[in-house]
Amino acid sequence: MWLQRAAGRAEASGGFVLYVEGPRDRDIVRAWARRLSPRLGRAVGGSAVILGGRQPARAVAHLRELRSRGGRWRGLCVLDRDDPVAPAGPGREVEPGLDFFTWSRRHIESYLLVPDTIRRGLRISPDEPRGRWLRELLPDPGDEEALSQFDAKRLLGRNGPLAEAVGSITPSRIARLM
Repeated sequence: MWLQRAAGRAEASGGFVLYVEGPRDRDIVRAWARRLSPRLGRAVGGSAVILGGRQPARAVAHLRELRSRGGRWRGLCVLDRDDPVAPAGPGREVEPGLDFFTWSRRHIESYLLVPDTIRRGLRISPDEPRGRWLRELLPDPGDEEALSQFDAKRLLGRNGPLAEAVGSITPSRIARLM
C-alpha cells in the first residue's frame, strides 16, 4: 500500500507527515490503516495534518517549516480529485520528499460506496425497503466510470440523501467495517 511505503521511507529518514484535506479524510485513512496494522493506524493518526481543503501549497509550506527546524522530513499529500472530468494524475513533486497522491475517483468517500458494508453498518437487509433504497442511491459497484464521477461526499453527508433515505452512518464507520 502507498501509505505503508511512504511511512516506511520517512521513518528511516527522521519524520513523516500525512497531509489530508479534512478530518473526515484523516479518519477514513486512519480506519483503513488500522485494518492493516494497529501500529500503522496510530502512526497515521499521529502524523496527519489537515489542510482545510484542497490546498497542496499548505503542505509544501508546512513541510518546509518542519525542515527549517531540523530533520529530514518526508510527506505524503493525499488529495481528492474533486473535478469529475479532470484527469486524476498523481500530481507532480513540487518539493523534494513530498509526494502527492490524487484519488482516481472524485472523493476518498467514493471508495466507501460498498453496498454490503453500508447495509451491515446500518443493520438492514437487502430485501427490506431501506435495502432497495440503498440500491437506488448507489452507483453500480462495477461501474468505475459512474463511481469516478459520483458525489459521494454529498451522499454520505450528515443530512445527505443516504441519511434521509436509509439512515445515518459515518464514513469512518464504513471504512472500519470494510
